[in-house]
Amino acid sequence: MERIILIETSTALCSAALAEDGAITAYRESSAPKAHASLTAVFIQEILTERGISLSDCDAVCVSMGPGSYTGLRVGVSTAKGLCFGSGKPLIAVGTLDTLVAQASCETDISDIRFIVPMIDARRMEVYSAVFTPDGKQITDTAPAIIDESSFSEYLEQGPVLFIGDGAGKCDGVIRHPNARFQQCWPKASSMLSPALEAYKE
Repeated sequence: MERIILIETSTALCSAALAEDGAITAYRESSAPKAHASLTAVFIQEILTERGISLSDCDAVCVSMGPGSYTGLRVGVSTAKGLCFGSGKPLIAVGTLDTLVAQASCETDISDIRFIVPMIDARRMEVYSAVFTPDGKQITDTAPAIIDESSFSEYLEQGPVLFIGDGAGKCDGVIRHPNARFQQCWPKASSMLSPALEAYKE
């Protein structure tokens, strides 16, 4: 049985999950302000205790590698590295944007969606984003973008585009194309499952 600890601290939501044999079996999250440093390790201990196992029973630790909050990412990566150095377990990482694309597939009907654009808020009208196909293939580089009414127009002209992430809400009302769909949310550790399993197998 594969067991992977999943850590997501790239945005205002701090979360941790345990994947066992390809499914999420334990999960914790909190959006309490500036609580990442105090909660991340606690969450990991809680999910291991809940499942009646220890770190030695796990096969790997997976952490979000951004883009996202520098402070939040530092907490997640430091925690993951500490777990791996102490246990000898392998450390793997997945992109925050990949997690959001996986989250869209799990939480939203994307049957008619042509492209998915995950967005991480970078303040004002700037976001970190990239364009993905609904099956998770990234087709543009991850880059900062200042959003205006013409942003992503070449993709919107081809069909429905889902903008998802904590930067999506502020774009609703600026990007007014009829093919634009918006889902304001934070990336979750539980949504790291699919990209984490791919990274682990590689």
